[in-house]
Amino acid sequence: MSKVIRIPKGLDIHLFGEAQKEVKSSNESLFALKPLDIVGVTPKLLVKEGDKVQVGTPVFFVKQNPKVKFVSPVSGEITEVKRGEKRVIQEIRIKSDGNNDAIDYGTQSIAELSVEQIREKMLESGVWALLRQRPYDTIPDAEAIPKYIIVKGFDSAPLSADYNLLVKGEKAAMQVGIDALKKLTSAPLYLSMNKHTGEEISSLQNVEKITFEGKHPYGNVSVQAERISPINKGERIWYVNVQDLVVIGRLFLDGKYYAKRIIALTGEEVKSPCYYEVTRGQNIESLVNNNVTDKHLRYISGNVLTGTRIEKDGYLGYYDNQITVIEEGDYKQGLGWMMPNIKRFSISKTFLKGFTAFCSNRPVHIDSNLHGSQRAYIFTGDFEKVMPMDIYPMQLIKACLAKDIDRMEELGIYEIDAEDFALCEVIDVSKTDIQQIIRNGLELMREQGL
Repeated sequence: MSKVIRIPKGLDIHLFGEAQKEVKSSNESLFALKPLDIVGVTPKLLVKEGDKVQVGTPVFFVKQNPKVKFVSPVSGEITEVKRGEKRVIQEIRIKSDGNNDAIDYGTQSIAELSVEQIREKMLESGVWALLRQRPYDTIPDAEAIPKYIIVKGFDSAPLSADYNLLVKGEKAAMQVGIDALKKLTSAPLYLSMNKHTGEEISSLQNVEKITFEGKHPYGNVSVQAERISPINKGERIWYVNVQDLVVIGRLFLDGKYYAKRIIALTGEEVKSPCYYEVTRGQNIESLVNNNVTDKHLRYISGNVLTGTRIEKDGYLGYYDNQITVIEEGDYKQGLGWMMPNIKRFSISKTFLKGFTAFCSNRPVHIDSNLHGSQRAYIFTGDFEKVMPMDIYPMQLIKACLAKDIDRMEELGIYEIDAEDFALCEVIDVSKTDIQQIIRNGLELMREQGL
């Protein structure tokens, strides 16, 4: 029997375009690793254009943490190292040869391996990069000891993928992943679930199970961590989602880096939203061709609240299990926010827009239009309605803007991440990029070594 924790605050945004429970195959030959998608990573290349690689071949290591490597998801050839301003590496592009030749790291039982052997195998094969830590959402140091580890078993974001479907048939690999993490560190290991979690996930052993109830963002790691044990200054926790847990388990079961994953193609502008079996870092063009409307569209790797904008021929983000397609909001509307519209999302019970606030379970239309321009911050009290954590969101945002480190510490900067402010950003009447403000504050703290 798992422990149940109720999260009283939050906001569910119901959108059109939920993926149907059907998994289709995809055929793509272009892939990319995108270091800019990964917080705190400065890549140092181990390959050059024209080099041949196998599945699991190290492509680059992390300058700040040299033992952490990122590996090729396919076998083939390095076709391009795309650089931006100041020669910053944006993408390492790989063309698959279709053979999927893989480096064999050997199959061994977890019981036969020491802690050092497990750690080294995870580092060398690239699966260590699937672990992340809070605060800062970076990859943990290999020698660090976390306060505890959260295995994330569900997502609560709009149109989020069904984790039960993502790991269907992979119970054995998940259990080996759990056992590896359990032996790797003596820290407590928690599995977060919700009422929809299926038997394959909920029946995992050797882990403490917690069922969360509530509204988004109750699926966020920060919200769960606050209820388990708040993160104080100097403390670190690790987390990993169950689909990446499969990759860790497969490494020990099969001896190879497992790059296959299932993602959800979602959004109102997708003609047939469903699930696809893809490879990590895959080009999305074959998934959306002839499957989206003729409108001017925005393609997002991830969900509408926290995802990263990509092009139609862009690449799936390293940790993402969802692609969302919505209408681009590059239009102007007479009267702006004052125009009555029962289809537009709003938490305000004013005008006809308030209809959506009363009918919270009804799907709404959403696009990227801000419906206004940036303006001065106004204390409305709305942020506190959707922020389930015990912090003062407006004050913390202003402390980040002022770069007031002492004030940021007092207001709980170590407990949060940018994604926790996504709902605040959605309802913000000032139209500011709150998540970027929080990310800048977190980066300031990280650079200070705090």
